[in-house]
Amino acid sequence: MATNLRLRPATEAALRERAASTGRSQQELIRDALDRYLGLVETHSGERYRSREELYAQGALIPARGPMRKVDHPLDLGGHTSLELLDRDDRF
Repeated sequence: MATNLRLRPATEAALRERAASTGRSQQELIRDALDRYLGLVETHSGERYRSREELYAQGALIPARGPMRKVDHPLDLGGHTSLELLDRDDRF
């Protein structure tokens, strides 16, 4: 579902800052916050959901060093396609 959300200037600034510092999109941060608020964050095994912030604090998750970026120089596969490299008899 798509929706419009009008944020206070301070909330907008905090959201932009958190998105930039974590490398996550603003949409992802808002969806996670709503899921936690609405109690929709139980895992499949019934365990308590641990937020990314909690996982960062425990060292179980390492935050991105920066946002994704376009690669300037693609890999040179020596004239082979990735499918050819994966479909080799010497792998077995």
